[in-house]
Amino acid sequence: MSIIKHKDQRVAILIDVQNLYHSAKNLYNARVNFSEILKAALSGRKLVRAIGYVIKTETGEETAFFEALTKMGIETKMKDLQIFPGGMKKGDWDVGMAVDAIRLGEATVDAVVLGTGDGDFVPLVEYLKGRGRQMEIISFGRSTSAKLKEAADDFIDMSADPKKFTIPIKKSRNIKPKIKQ
Repeated sequence: MSIIKHKDQRVAILIDVQNLYHSAKNLYNARVNFSEILKAALSGRKLVRAIGYVIKTETGEETAFFEALTKMGIETKMKDLQIFPGGMKKGDWDVGMAVDAIRLGEATVDAVVLGTGDGDFVPLVEYLKGRGRQMEIISFGRSTSAKLKEAADDFIDMSADPKKFTIPIKKSRNIKPKIKQ
């Protein structure tokens, strides 16, 4: 894919935090380097808005992480984790991301970058391309829908340089006390 990215393009970056988090954890046993994602997605263009879609749990243990995203310049939109009778859990932002992408894509920006590998976004990509917007995807290629890659104008494969886009998870050392016998 060869597209032109010029410094005057207005860009919105919409990040499916859960999707990238689980991909990094499952593929590389690592965390996502969201700062590097912003840099790569922006490519020297004008950032209009960067939004991270996150899920809040009952414990609130992710609060520091959400604050770190905000300090990076990523606005966070939160939704509570849904827990159904029987224990099944659900938390996704697909519709919210799509609505924001359409709002921004129809009025404010030249390019929309989606940080996700979820193939459910193919109709959104096709819709906004049909409205003249440049649609780009940034995610781990190894866990990205082939149809999503195909539909996008550009695909940045974070799997091509996982060290750049991930942060190793620090292993807690299990030190067992020595027992004198």
